[in-house]
Formats: sequence, structure tokens, C-alpha cells
Amino acid sequence: MKFNNEIEAFIKDYVNDLAENNAAIFAGAGMSKAAGYVNWSELLEDIAKELGLEIDKEYDLISLAQYHVNEKGGNKAKLNRKILEEFIDENDITENHRILARLPISTFWTTNYDVLIENSLKEANKIIDVKHNVKQLTNTRPKRDVVVYKMHGDVSMPNDAILTKEQYEAYYKTHEQFIAALSGDLTTKTFLFIGFSFTDPNLDYVLSRLNIKLSQDKRQHYCFIKKFKLGDWGAESQADFEYKSRKQMLMINDLKRYGIQALIIEDFTEITEILKEVENRFRKRTVFISGSAEDYGRLNRLEAQTFIHNLSKEIISSGFRIVNGFGWGVGSAVINGALDAIYERPDKYSEDQLIIKPFPQFKTGNKDLPVLWEEYRQRMIKFAGIAIFIFGNKLDESKNIINANGVKREFEIAIERGLIPIPIASTGFMSEEIFNTVMATPQEFYPNHEWLIPIVNEFAKSDMTIPDIIKTVISIIQKINK
Repeated sequence: MKFNNEIEAFIKDYVNDLAENNAAIFAGAGMSKAAGYVNWSELLEDIAKELGLEIDKEYDLISLAQYHVNEKGGNKAKLNRKILEEFIDENDITENHRILARLPISTFWTTNYDVLIENSLKEANKIIDVKHNVKQLTNTRPKRDVVVYKMHGDVSMPNDAILTKEQYEAYYKTHEQFIAALSGDLTTKTFLFIGFSFTDPNLDYVLSRLNIKLSQDKRQHYCFIKKFKLGDWGAESQADFEYKSRKQMLMINDLKRYGIQALIIEDFTEITEILKEVENRFRKRTVFISGSAEDYGRLNRLEAQTFIHNLSKEIISSGFRIVNGFGWGVGSAVINGALDAIYERPDKYSEDQLIIKPFPQFKTGNKDLPVLWEEYRQRMIKFAGIAIFIFGNKLDESKNIINANGVKREFEIAIERGLIPIPIASTGFMSEEIFNTVMATPQEFYPNHEWLIPIVNEFAKSDMTIPDIIKTVISIIQKINK
């Protein structure tokens, strides 16, 4: 899918923020509605009828909730029951939730009561620290991967949910710590607002004060805004359409005061395509190195280890990440090369650039080793967008050198997950076999990178020097990531 210049710029910037662990998400009701949950209008429809009002004519829904509580003598029981009725069922996770959960985003904020974000993060095998009341802010869950701030409460505790105008008015006192935490995150992280209407008074409170405090030094944030069309939200006549379109543009321009750039989309389905592209480009910054070796073919052991070491060092020094399964005869050189680059310039490179997933050597529980190895391969390869294949051999039971079927399986998983394969054929063994498979139908493996075909062909030449191989691999990775 081709994106306009503003969205292209956002994708590039947000991928960089992901790489620097500076990305955050703010999810509004629109993100949960895609999973089948109600929005505020639908939540309060029965409440409006009970008050003798029509929900389609009401815009100040916070006041509407307050009117109901007033009429009930301050009793929130029915509102609380509505939250339980509408959000207690765990609806299916959306594709947008899954993509965001897979990305290295450590901070989620939401005004939603449901548990879609939490469930998607659990599915992605992440440790979550959920904060839906003030007391939880002082505690930190050990080994957490991500914090989910639910600033209006959680379905599990409907009595504490922020619903009425009175609660909103008192929020800066009752939930002062949430406002402080959100203010800090908005100052230090790049937020992407999804499914948000920007009518929430709490968010407005924080944004307005940050706007005054930071003046021209605000951080850049982004939000998705669906372009208004004739027939949307009751705009049946041309006059209504023009009026609401004008108002939308004024709102979009006003968001710039807070450092929020609107990304205009024609349809909500575009959000998924944009998020997929963000994930795709981020993964391409991570290189999976697959290989194992008892025999190094035309190279002696020292030459081969130096080659792997220098290749890994250059990948890290070029600002990319490496994921590796510590393959026999290869893994230690990958780690040493990566750490050499990191420790040489700790101010510039980080251990976060190296992801090591050593294979288990013993049966765990009721899972046999082949099952565990398959799981490990799937988990490793999902991090990457590029796969380099080197050597690929092992000893069989008779102590004969054979091509490593594990490396072949890693190639199959890599292709299934859309990675770009770079087999270094001159290292021989399974890498050469993979090269032959790729070059038999290269358009199938490089559908959007046909320029790679003649370059990868060069790796089959036995007279290509090791420094030239490394230099060419790095140039390929850099060009893919442009």
C-alpha cells in the first residue's frame, strides 16, 4: 500500500522511536469499538431514555451521566451495572491490538475499561503491570515488559470508574498521580493516539497545561483522524457535510498547539495497514543470523570465527539489532562480535541490540526437545525482518558431516514470516542449499526487492573475500532500511 508523505514521515519517525524505546500508545474508545464493545453514546443510550432525552442529540455525555446520578440522589449503581454488562465479556482481540502488542512499546495509556490491551499483551508473552487506581502507581511489578495505565478505571472495579462530570472535575485532586505520570510520558515519549476523539476533559487538562509549560519545546505526537465524508455522523446534506468538514479541519489545526499531528485517513481499515508497515519496517532493523558448523568448508576455524565475529560487529555498529539461537560453532562468535561493538562504544550502542535465545538441551515438562526447538525458533524469528544464513552443518550419529536440518527449518519459518533471506552460498552446506532454493525462483523470495537478486548471486563466488562479503551484507541491510 502506498502512503502519503505525512504518513510516510510518521512511519519513519515512529520506527526510530520504537528502536530507541521512546514509543507509547494512547487508546481511546474507538479502538475497543472495533472489537465489538460499545462507545460512550451506546453505553449511555438507556440512561438518556430514562432521563427523557435522545442520545443522538446529546454531545456532552459526561454531563448526561451526571444528570442521571443527580436524578438518582447520587446513586451510581445503574451506571456501574452498565459497565459490567457491556465490558465484562472478553471480546476477540483485534489485529491492531495484536500488532501493537508485538512491538517493543513499554507504555500504554487508555480511557477504556475493557481488558483488550492486557489480553493482547499476554498473548504476545509479555509481563504486564496494570495501573487502574492510584495505589497501584507506587508498586512496580518485577520483570515487567510494559505498563498499562487505565486512567478511568477497570471493568473489574466498576464502582471506581470515572464516569460523571463531578468525578472529572475532581480528577486533578483524586488522581493527581495519574496526571503527573501522563505529563511525564507526554514529555519524554512519542505518543500515537488511536480511537480517540480528543473530547476527554482529563486529557485536555494535561495537554493544555503542558502546552503552556513547554511552549515551543513540545514533543511531537500523532493521531489518526478519519476524513469526514458525506453521510458520516448524521451529515446527510451537503450543507451539514461542509459545516462538519470545516469544523474537523479547525480541530485538526488546534491539535497542533499540543504537538499532535493528525494523520488523515480515508477509512479506518487504513490504520491496520499503517501499523503493519510500522511493524514490518521495525522488524527489518533486526537481523536473524542462522547457522551451525562442525566444518567450515573452505575456511579454517579461525578464519570462520573471525568472519562471523566481524559480521556481527558491523551489524551492531551500523545501528541494527541481532537475534541468534547460539548455533553450534557459530553462536559464540556472533555474541562476541556484537558485544565487541557494544563495549567499544557503550555510549552509542546497547546490549538491547543483541537478542540471544539459546536452545534448551533437555526435555522440559511434557514437551519433547523437537517441540521446544520449534517454539524457540518461532519466537526468535518473529523479532526479525532479515535472515542471514551461514554454513549449516552438523554431525550425524555416525559422526559424518551432514547439512543441518535445523537451519533449513529456520529458513522455512523465516519465509513464512516474511523475512528477507540472505544466504551466503560460499560458506557451503545448508546455506548453499538455501541459496539454490532461493535462486531457482528469486522473484518469489524478493517480490519487492528485485535489486537484491544479482547482489545475493555474488555470494556464490568462492573468490569473494570475507571483507567484501561483510561490506556487501551491511550495504544490503542499510538499503532495505532506507
